Amino acid sequence: QCSLHLKTQGISDWQKVGIENLSAWLSSLTEQEYVATSLSRKLSAVRMLAKFLKGENKLNKDFTELLVNPRKARHLPDSLSIDEMESFLEAPDLNTPLGKRDRALFELMYGSGLRVSEIGSLLMNSIDTKEGFARVFGKGSKERVVPLGRHAARAVENYLHGGRPFLVKDGTGGELFLSIRGKVISRKMIWVLVKDYARKAGIEKNVSPHGLRHSFATHLLMGGADIRSVQEMLGHADVGTTQIYTQVEAERLLDEHANFHPLSNS
Repeated sequence: QCSLHLKTQGISDWQKVGIENLSAWLSSLTEQEYVATSLSRKLSAVRMLAKFLKGENKLNKDFTELLVNPRKARHLPDSLSIDEMESFLEAPDLNTPLGKRDRALFELMYGSGLRVSEIGSLLMNSIDTKEGFARVFGKGSKERVVPLGRHAARAVENYLHGGRPFLVKDGTGGELFLSIRGKVISRKMIWVLVKDYARKAGIEKNVSPHGLRHSFATHLLMGGADIRSVQEMLGHADVGTTQIYTQVEAERLLDEHANFHPLSNS
């Protein structure tokens, strides 16, 4: 995998490999959502190769010497409880076009686990509310099909008939979610909307767009969903990334046990 990446940089001789080349390779893996443990394993294999080549006098200098192993710690955003999520989703005013838009936006982010970049770039022809799925282009322009869910499909239908037509202006494109000016809604605006509605719902947690995606994965796993299915829906390149959510849920259960079991503190 490293060798293939180096070839894309025009490098076929290990003697010419520098730390900047390996850093670029690791960055490309990070963008594909490989977790730190997977990155460390891949880097370890390259270190062994460099050590072997140097021992065989086929390499003047170990090009991995200055590389630092990726950190294993990874911060995850706050996830919402199911009750908090229901309050959040009910916050938009469905009597207004913008309220219909925002409800559909949030239902899709939570109901399908979409990234903020994916939700903003959704096109009208990429979503099928009747069949209940959407075609999404994720990181690396990889296409995947995600289920909508009944609530999300209904919210999108409501927005398409009673929200979006009022936001369309001259020059409006085929994007699904529009701003009040008829342009595609920006990532920044989605962030602002999530924060504003969280406050309206009385949620004190630091809610973010990725927190809705986090809640999607956590709630699925809480309900017994298969981790490989969740990985596919999230568009994770590495199942290790998805496994982080199982660790978070395990920690939550331990906290619940410690706080409420009568013998846990005896």
